[in-house]
Amino acid sequence: MQMPEPDQAAIAARPRLLEGLRRIVPADSVIADDASLGAFESDGLTAYRQRPLATVLPETVDQVAAILKLCQDLGIKVVPRGAGTSLSGGALPLADGLLLGMAKFNRVLDIDLENRCAVVQPGVTNLGVTQAVQDLGYYYAPDPSSQIACTIGGNVAENSGGVHCLKYGLTTNNILGVELVLMTGEVLRLGGRHLDAGGLDLMGLVCGSEGLLGVITEVTVRILPKPQSQAALLLAFDAVEAAGACVARVIGAGIVPAGMEMMDRPAIHAAEDFVHAGYPRDAEALLIVELDGPEEEVAESIAEVEAIARTCGATSARVSGSEEERLAFWAGRKAAFPAVGRISPDYYCMDGTIPRARLSEVLTRMNEMSARYGLRVANVFHAGDGNLHPLILYDANAPGELERAEAFGAEILTLCVEVGGVLTGEHGVGVEKRDLMGTMFDAGDLAHQERMKCAFDPDHRLNPGKMFPELHRCAELGRMHIHRGQMPFPDIPRF
Repeated sequence: MQMPEPDQAAIAARPRLLEGLRRIVPADSVIADDASLGAFESDGLTAYRQRPLATVLPETVDQVAAILKLCQDLGIKVVPRGAGTSLSGGALPLADGLLLGMAKFNRVLDIDLENRCAVVQPGVTNLGVTQAVQDLGYYYAPDPSSQIACTIGGNVAENSGGVHCLKYGLTTNNILGVELVLMTGEVLRLGGRHLDAGGLDLMGLVCGSEGLLGVITEVTVRILPKPQSQAALLLAFDAVEAAGACVARVIGAGIVPAGMEMMDRPAIHAAEDFVHAGYPRDAEALLIVELDGPEEEVAESIAEVEAIARTCGATSARVSGSEEERLAFWAGRKAAFPAVGRISPDYYCMDGTIPRARLSEVLTRMNEMSARYGLRVANVFHAGDGNLHPLILYDANAPGELERAEAFGAEILTLCVEVGGVLTGEHGVGVEKRDLMGTMFDAGDLAHQERMKCAFDPDHRLNPGKMFPELHRCAELGRMHIHRGQMPFPDIPRF
């Protein structure tokens, strides 16, 4: 993985940058010494590290606007950062760029029950939104495993999901409006407290844009009433193929669980050792299926799912008998990533999405790859919507293991596209999948995406080096090719 060659002119402008930043924010909000910058040199994709030119921590929209305009004037690149939990390297700093930390934007601004929404700043944690409204009988549906730490701004940037995204959707389905600041310092508002905005779906474009278009400074999120009843079913199987078949059968029966998660034996053992959730250690695969809604509907659906599981070869089935037991089922799944970190010096977390019907095939082929690369893999993922999160275990101190892990991960993602899926479900492209974009998009597709980047950020100052394998200058993208003196489509009127 290569990042863009540092711009020496930008590095030379560092003294002027620091001077300008200290005129905009208090001096202690500008971090410039090398030791302190070490805290910002990586995000959740810890295989790659790079210290930024400087880090700034604004706390008002006016400060963000002034910082971006200063960087635009000085020719300095900017990498926005929330909590730094990105697993795709989306917040990886640049040696010639400013890291713009949004941690101080951490307030819930308004709770509007009549419109079933809350207005929050981007530094509010995902779980913090639910905690702000739960005593009122509401919650925020998207729940990434990192929800205790990840922030709403980062969730919007990556279009994060979570275990309940099967029924309630990803971030894009649960936000109503955003405020963002462009590289020029201009402040835009998209959407609001209403269901749909007229005109182009610019908010849909911003959600999942990975910090390439603007810096988010406010988000209006949709909040939902707590379900009347919730129950979880813990299903064990003696083969991952059987568990995969069960997933397809449940969805095919027209049942839409609130969540449907799968773990294989390595993940089961790691999670059980870590949180003691009561998972069966003899299982090769485990499904956690949660149903919610009216009590009678939940009871009927639980019985139907259990019956389907038995026909697919489930070796055991446990229904949560209390709220504490339901939460215990989920505790292991939520802690799976840190749990796997206890059994390997390093791991590489992938994020590809496939058609549910190909789940068994893909898991089998991943096991074959594991043997070929000589690296263990633990699988824990959102089975209901086919969003895979294989964790490739390696030791960064062992020569060649990181490179093998990268190659293994690239082959998994290529397989996802090959079977009709996509490169990412919720982690984003970042630097991790950047060089694989050509497996999913052709040159024309990528050029159209780059044109959209140019419309918001024509000088490519915001988060460059992410998403696009090769970022072209905006003038190059708009250039018309003349072949032998003939323009393409000469019959089209031109103005």
